[in-house]
Amino acid sequence: MLFMTRSCRHLPFSFRAARNIVNTRHSQPSKLRLIHDAASNSTPVEKIIRDNIKVTGPLPFATYMQLCLSHPTHGYYMNTANEVFGSKGDFITSPEISQVFGELVGVWLLSQYASLGNEKIPFRLVELGPGRGTLMDDILRVIARLQHTKQEINVHLVETSPAMRALQDAKLTCDSRPNVLLHWHNSISEIPTTSEYTMLVAHEFFDALPIHVIQKMETGWHEVLISSDTQGPTQSIGVNDAPTSQPPSQSAQTAFSPLRRGLARQPSAASTLLGHSSPRFQNLPVGSTLEVSPTAFRIARKVGELLEAGRQLDGDKLSTGGCGLIIDYGGGHASSNSFRAFKDHKIVDAFHEPGNCDLTANVDFAYLTEAMNDLVATYGPITQGSFLERMGLQLRLQGLLKAAKTDDQRERIKEAATRLVDPSRMGKEYQVLGITNKPSQESIWPFVSDVKL
Repeated sequence: MLFMTRSCRHLPFSFRAARNIVNTRHSQPSKLRLIHDAASNSTPVEKIIRDNIKVTGPLPFATYMQLCLSHPTHGYYMNTANEVFGSKGDFITSPEISQVFGELVGVWLLSQYASLGNEKIPFRLVELGPGRGTLMDDILRVIARLQHTKQEINVHLVETSPAMRALQDAKLTCDSRPNVLLHWHNSISEIPTTSEYTMLVAHEFFDALPIHVIQKMETGWHEVLISSDTQGPTQSIGVNDAPTSQPPSQSAQTAFSPLRRGLARQPSAASTLLGHSSPRFQNLPVGSTLEVSPTAFRIARKVGELLEAGRQLDGDKLSTGGCGLIIDYGGGHASSNSFRAFKDHKIVDAFHEPGNCDLTANVDFAYLTEAMNDLVATYGPITQGSFLERMGLQLRLQGLLKAAKTDDQRERIKEAATRLVDPSRMGKEYQVLGITNKPSQESIWPFVSDVKL
């Protein structure tokens, strides 16, 4: 199976010894120094990867990510020994920082449902990659306060990790929600198309999907692969050395890790297909590098199908459609060198302790839009800061500050809100894409331009 991400000019590879501490997962590798020495920390997943390379040859980045994150027993998200989220984990997400984030997401979803003008239409919720369930918990709280519905609410959670499912179940199951029915799925394709109005959210989901890295040469698009250097830094295993941003003698890639990047000598059918998978890639110059995720494209296509109105169901019924928000870091373009690893809230060597670190790459929102724009209407992306401010963050913040009982609580509430919207922190790096089941004659709030707050 193929997987993807984005675009750029070259694929530099330099790992510098680091001292800086990174607090959130959205930080760019070009702005940070990397920490940890990858060579001295072999893991079960690293052994699996190197054994695979011995048998089949160099691996695509997609396979590396899939093994590191989703190996059934040793993968990062599958291993119960890994504390993934929160202050004790490897990164912290917006819903974990402040309840306001999830509440405003819930308000937007409900506003789109209300625009139908018929509260008798049943609705359901879908979340891709629900984490610990914090975001869905906040959304359900907003629905309980604003919707006052007694109808059954089906909540569909796309989650492959048994450990994460247990956390979500504990978070979302409570006596005050007898009408909420939880359903877990291994993939979005398992979610049935129904007559219910679908409200979908994907927060920090697409960034963890496996990517392929390809580079344009005179002979076409070549794939950047991962090989195992077991006989010294000069060994080549069916690949050419990938371009680096510094002389090979200074590269921490060859100095510290048995895994290294290399450029395939010839284009493959897969790399050629990926290089032509978007009109935006057609006229890129030789030397351009792209991170591309066909898995992201496929899932975005399925999102469009779930939210499209008028799809034929059983009998004479038609689907009602729905709305959705995709929130992640990235932008409306492809990236070339955003692939990175996180451990203990710090950015680390991408080959450091495979299976024990989170792996991530920027999301190409334009690619997601291309996958679904014949099915649904898309808006944005806009920055997370703009989305939250326009949705009323300051008003909600004032309410929380009034309810706070101590100065310490008030300071923590203000700091959390600032962290979400500050352009130098999470406010600009994270982007929000809106989706509705049909084009609006007017712009959909808050996805409008030239707004003065």
